[in-house]
Amino acid sequence: MKKILLSLGAACLLAVGAQAQVSYGIKAGVNLGKFSNVDESMEGSVKMNPSFYVTGYADLPVAANFSIQPGISLQGKGAKVEESEDGASLSMSQNVMSIEIPVNAVYSIPTGDAGSVFLGAGPYVGYAISGKNKVKWSGVDEFEELGFDASNGSLSTDIDFSGDDKDMKAFDAGVNFLAGFRLSNGFLINAGYGLGLTNLSPSDDADFKFSNRVLSFGIGFQF
Repeated sequence: MKKILLSLGAACLLAVGAQAQVSYGIKAGVNLGKFSNVDESMEGSVKMNPSFYVTGYADLPVAANFSIQPGISLQGKGAKVEESEDGASLSMSQNVMSIEIPVNAVYSIPTGDAGSVFLGAGPYVGYAISGKNKVKWSGVDEFEELGFDASNGSLSTDIDFSGDDKDMKAFDAGVNFLAGFRLSNGFLINAGYGLGLTNLSPSDDADFKFSNRVLSFGIGFQF
């Protein structure tokens, strides 16, 4: 992954030297996250966990209709599980906020005066800066047996990313895929998919390995 980023970084430097029309953009929107390697018994309970993202980037042309877009991004990711049975319900979510550096290769397909369709892909590296585990329950008598005040309630704890007893690894890396439409005035509509390739579990047990999977939708503007 590091070699890929270094190679793309070198391409960015060459692009800056060869092209004068460097532009900049910002985009933001909704992330729908989940984890890979979900236990089969829980698949029906797994929901997409909603969050948000904000990304700033530079567009560095390297050829006609082709550019490299390095950027920096604030990304909300995580997962969610919901179960209900016989009047009882339980919701568990894991919310992680990360700083990411994506480097995408983007190809634009002109569509006349209206603008252009764009397709892209590239690696990213990220580091978690905060996280919360949240549990909400209703009508679950077992929680009273565990020492909680009532069968209805909620609980929130911080995710630990360091130490021998950490809950999750802070470092993440993977591949982004993106597509969208950019109007001639710079306004853009985009969708993307983040395929995490890093095992985030602190355990080396294959049954407990998991990675990020994130579907995103957003809008932005390229200056």
